[in-house]
Amino acid sequence: MKKLKILMAASECVPFAKEGGLADVVGVLPKHLARLGHDVRVVMPRYYKVDPEKYGLKQLPGVLTVPMGIIGEQYCGVWEGRLPGSDVPVYFLEHEGYYGRDGLYEVDNVGFLDNDNRFIFLSRAAMELPKMIGFAPDIVHAHDWHTAAVPLLLNTLYVNDPRFARAASVLTVHNMQHQGNFYEGAMDVLGVGWEHFTFLGLEKDGEVNLLKGGIYHATVLNTVSEGYAREMQTPEYGWGLDGVVRERAADLTGILNGVDYDDWNPETDPFIAATYSAADLTGKKLCKRDLQRAFGLPERDDVPLFGLVSRLVKQKGIDVLAAAIPRILALDVQVVMLGAGEPWAHFYFGDIRNAYPTKFNCFIGYNNPLAHKIEAGADFFLMPSAFEPCGLNQMYSLRYGTLPVVRATGGLDDSVENFDEARLTGTGFKFWRLDAGALFDTVGWAVHTWYHRRDAVARLIANAMAARFTWEDAAAKYEELYRRALRRRFGTKG
Repeated sequence: MKKLKILMAASECVPFAKEGGLADVVGVLPKHLARLGHDVRVVMPRYYKVDPEKYGLKQLPGVLTVPMGIIGEQYCGVWEGRLPGSDVPVYFLEHEGYYGRDGLYEVDNVGFLDNDNRFIFLSRAAMELPKMIGFAPDIVHAHDWHTAAVPLLLNTLYVNDPRFARAASVLTVHNMQHQGNFYEGAMDVLGVGWEHFTFLGLEKDGEVNLLKGGIYHATVLNTVSEGYAREMQTPEYGWGLDGVVRERAADLTGILNGVDYDDWNPETDPFIAATYSAADLTGKKLCKRDLQRAFGLPERDDVPLFGLVSRLVKQKGIDVLAAAIPRILALDVQVVMLGAGEPWAHFYFGDIRNAYPTKFNCFIGYNNPLAHKIEAGADFFLMPSAFEPCGLNQMYSLRYGTLPVVRATGGLDDSVENFDEARLTGTGFKFWRLDAGALFDTVGWAVHTWYHRRDAVARLIANAMAARFTWEDAAAKYEELYRRALRRRFGTKG
């Protein structure tokens, strides 16, 4: 079959810049598509945290001219690098005014006031870049609201551009909550014409909604789990766009993210105290003691240790955990937490640490080696999310034999099989109601199983460590999605 030329536009990408799961997908998926023989290029901003020397970037000659509607033409430099471990080119847009600052989207939980222009610029630059690099894509793949203008631009300003004459668009929605809502004057910067500022276009509640425009204009849509593809069509999870998604339901696919098992593998992980495998779990006990030491907790083999690595925000159910944690810590357990987010959570869990010094500790911030230590050293992993389009930590936990305790939503529901006590099947513990009582009851179920059904725990660990969620599988599904997009746009082509 024809090998495809794919241009992927995104606001973040591992290892260069990361806020969430979007970066993980953009940093790994192109490498696996390239292994299938496709020509994949990635375009993203060069935030100041992206050090050209560190990543061996080379600046391309000349400047890229980017039309910005009423603002006029703007210019940026372009740096070229590679996704580590691959030949996949990454093009970094250098514009000091838009990207030469701390933070990707915000500072101190306050979004930048010019985020509309910053990411309209990214979308327009992504469409102009092929002229500079001599590339004519078959697929233009946009991610989330930051590049959701790309499908709209393909259908309007670039509809007669010869470089996009045979291109279809794909929009991946990683999180429906964030939609790119801006004042209506952003239409004059987009430059596509006010006829698109309608209920069946970019307009929502009197504002420009970039994600809505992308959903309407993309050739096909997908999200990062089958469960979330269903949920985003409901009022509870659609954040006001559920009706728009339902209109495009026939063109919507759920593709569960994969795990980079080169990075997340207890048999080779350089960050953990001892390596181990499903056949020999001896090292996991050493990892547990190392984790207890790292958090200053008593070194006990005989207590169930719960871990959490998360942004401390409501989406992740941190408010539900806050309400449940005193009851949880009344049990004979230990809990360790790594993450940062809403300021109230930093203070609250700091107070919990002071009240329960032998049972609970937290590290406010993010630390990658410590995240690996938690995955390896904990017995159970907490993810009480309000919603979770995909989630990766539950998949990491399965690989490390750390049993997930999750709310059954989105990708968590898709990837964790609930424990069946009679048949000894399953890979973790699930609950459905989003409240402290349901979380406490499920933690209690896990604790009771730990103390009274060690045979069941051993079986669950074996089941969990046998589960696999590979990027090879995900990439094959994306390949088919791309071909479906081409068939939809051009009939039998692709």
